[in-house]
Amino acid sequence: MLSTELVLALAAVAAGAVAYSLFQTYFSGDRRAEKRRQSVTENKSVRVARASHAEQASNRRKAVAETLKEIEQRQKSKQKVTLRVRLQRAGLDISTNAYWIASAVSGLTSGVLVMMLFPSIPIVTGAAGAFVGAFGLPHWVLNRLTKRRQGKFMEEFANAIDVIVRGVKSGLPLNDCLGIIARESPQPIGGEFRDLVEQQRVGVPLFECFDRMIVRMPLAEVKFFAIVVAIQQQAGGNLSEALGNLSGVLRDRKRLQAKVKALSAEAKASAAVLGALPFIVMSMVYVTTPNYIAFLWTTKTGQFLLAVAAIWMTMGLLVMRKMINFKY
Repeated sequence: MLSTELVLALAAVAAGAVAYSLFQTYFSGDRRAEKRRQSVTENKSVRVARASHAEQASNRRKAVAETLKEIEQRQKSKQKVTLRVRLQRAGLDISTNAYWIASAVSGLTSGVLVMMLFPSIPIVTGAAGAFVGAFGLPHWVLNRLTKRRQGKFMEEFANAIDVIVRGVKSGLPLNDCLGIIARESPQPIGGEFRDLVEQQRVGVPLFECFDRMIVRMPLAEVKFFAIVVAIQQQAGGNLSEALGNLSGVLRDRKRLQAKVKALSAEAKASAAVLGALPFIVMSMVYVTTPNYIAFLWTTKTGQFLLAVAAIWMTMGLLVMRKMINFKY
């Protein structure tokens, strides 16, 4: 009986010792200390990771800011636009001497036409007509050709960016994507990218190629494209995603432009009618009764009134143009 009780007591003591050895870490301060050490270590690693991420973001922002500042400085240093650059913007493959010869011919023709149509006017008026024909008319034609070429460029620019996006996603380098645009895109976008690719082949850096492209095609969309590519090359990042967002922005701007044109069409038509009405009435009166209206350019009082009317008409046209010229 005694031995049985002794065996049970020894067994109970052994079970208690085993239980103590198993659970003593949960009841002692070592377990809490271990948990605290782990939490401190984890918090430290999280803080280090956050600090590293913040440092990378700060460096990236600094690199982007430096890139934008560099691009802006390069563009400011090239603000002067020569006649050769204006001819390139208009897409005219002629020399400056040919342009000045054509301007001289235009001025001479304008002066002769003015003197033939109005033989009784002073010689100064004919000289003024020749001056307008030599400097004003070629300048206006050059601006019209430049605007038309830029419009054609913008028609296909978003599609060209989509080609780059799809090419980059499929694994092609940026230079090959630019070459595809130069070969497959219509004019003038194909010619502009062809010049860019050819300049790269002879060793011109890409950022300088984009600077020259901006000089030939001074559009905000082209500047956006150059800035995105320059930032990606210097600071890294997902080029396809950035260019995809740029393509979406360009398409939204194009839709907004079409909407603005539709909403302002009536106002532009009214302005055109009001601006042309005095000239139409004057021409009709001259055709029907030329002696009645001839006093406007044969007498000093009439010439003075014509000058005042021209000034007021110019001011009115400029005001109407400002009212219907919406920014988007």
